Amino acid sequence: MKSELIVDVQPGEVSIALTEDSRLVSLQKESRNIAYAVGDIYLAKVKKLMPGLNAAFVNVGYEKDAFLHYLDLGSQFSTYSAFLKEALGDKSSHSSVSRMKRLPDINKQGTITEALQPGQELLVQIVKEPISSKGPRLTTEITFTGRYMVLIPFGDKISISQKIKSTEEKVRLRQLIESIKPKNFGVIIRTSAEGKRVAELNNELKTLLNCWEQTVAKARKSTAPALVFEEESRIVGMLRDVFSPTYESIHVNDQEIYDQIVKYVSLIAPERKDIVKLYSDPHPIFDHFGITRQIKSSFGKTVSFKSGAYIIIEHTEALHVIDVNSGNRSKAAPDQESNALEVNLRAADEIARQLRLRDMGGIIVIDFIDMNKAEHRQKLYDHMREIMANDRARHNILPLSKFGLMQITRQRVRPALDIVTSEECPSCFGKGHVQPSLLFTDTLLEKIEYLTNHLKIKGFTMYVHPFVDAYLKKGLISTYLKWRMTYGFHFSILPDQSLAYLQYKVLDSNRNEIDLQEEKDMSSSASKSTSKTKTRTKED
Repeated sequence: MKSELIVDVQPGEVSIALTEDSRLVSLQKESRNIAYAVGDIYLAKVKKLMPGLNAAFVNVGYEKDAFLHYLDLGSQFSTYSAFLKEALGDKSSHSSVSRMKRLPDINKQGTITEALQPGQELLVQIVKEPISSKGPRLTTEITFTGRYMVLIPFGDKISISQKIKSTEEKVRLRQLIESIKPKNFGVIIRTSAEGKRVAELNNELKTLLNCWEQTVAKARKSTAPALVFEEESRIVGMLRDVFSPTYESIHVNDQEIYDQIVKYVSLIAPERKDIVKLYSDPHPIFDHFGITRQIKSSFGKTVSFKSGAYIIIEHTEALHVIDVNSGNRSKAAPDQESNALEVNLRAADEIARQLRLRDMGGIIVIDFIDMNKAEHRQKLYDHMREIMANDRARHNILPLSKFGLMQITRQRVRPALDIVTSEECPSCFGKGHVQPSLLFTDTLLEKIEYLTNHLKIKGFTMYVHPFVDAYLKKGLISTYLKWRMTYGFHFSILPDQSLAYLQYKVLDSNRNEIDLQEEKDMSSSASKSTSKTKTRTKED
């Protein structure tokens, strides 16, 4: 199976698409200036205790108070609390976790009022981003994640990934980590550590220990609430979670991010660094690899798959509901039972893909087509478990109920990725009255004339819908060629599948967007108003 990663870097957002045999199976989008992301560590202050929930609301600086449950304090909370009191109480002290005496574990049946008090300062880590109307969810069991291991301050256990099957390798890794890890630190050995040399593991352990020391040092100088640790590069952090040495190639369209990814791959798999490729073509990278088209067809309420069958996906606050329909199948099986089984099996494949693609979490209820035979229901259940085995998110699948419903719980760390595939009219913005589409080329010509003659901008690129691009470039002496002959060959027009029919955007030679929106673009082409132009830089 050919697996590829395509990284689309935009000024405000990064998108990572994973394809298998050119078919989109995973899509991650993250703002480049996002706050309160999973893994961030804050110096926070307890705001209110909620004995009824056995939890506390904590101020981390977010508009909604974050949630910290008693069970998320961690069993080593007594040691953690004693260290933090000493480290934050005396700003000049050089407290060391390794030199501390471990205190007994806290009672799992204890109460939040025994452990915390209002106004108390804590080091907390975000384990779940703000979702809907809820604030972030926190833990005081701090972890630092690397490629080969996870470091846990105040712990003492060494855990090994269950995906490492070799007993000899487990013993080797346990003994190796035991010999190099400092006292009062726990370690989780990840699957990627299998077969790695002691020097590689030791280097990463030192890096993670340095992250912990820098976090404590920054906390001493800060006033709660304050961010004291975040990933050096969110893109590399996203890549670390999905990267596999089996990828055939990684394509990225930004030089800076390309350098970061090459550096990261060189560290973890030096022999595979050549798979990272810089995409420098002016055409959108997602269009070039067919990702945009797949996004348009894979997201939305209704998703079709083979032979005319389709699924309908509805989202609510509490759960996701998926309905399977046979539609107007052209290749139906000879009897209804076999037809239902065939549709359900193909629907299960698509549903497993959709769960990864949209990062759907929480409770998912699937209404499959009814099947009378118990062996068919068992076959569908076994098939769903098999195809979900590669899903990295923790999940649990229940057999079909007597009503033909399958229930799945899937780990929810971030909000589900919900991409609107319907397009708002860029001319009227939903008002219902648009300028004549035939005159759209006149609008584009006015923009080009304004940019070249008035603003004296050279080297800009105008992106339009592929249909408009095809119209402008048809014929030997095309409209596009005439425009370039009139206004000079210092601009280009390219198609962009993400744009609506009468929509356009202009980027300067530095890939910054130029805003040329006019009042007449929103109503009718009759009014003549002066263009208001501004350039949005990458910092914006």
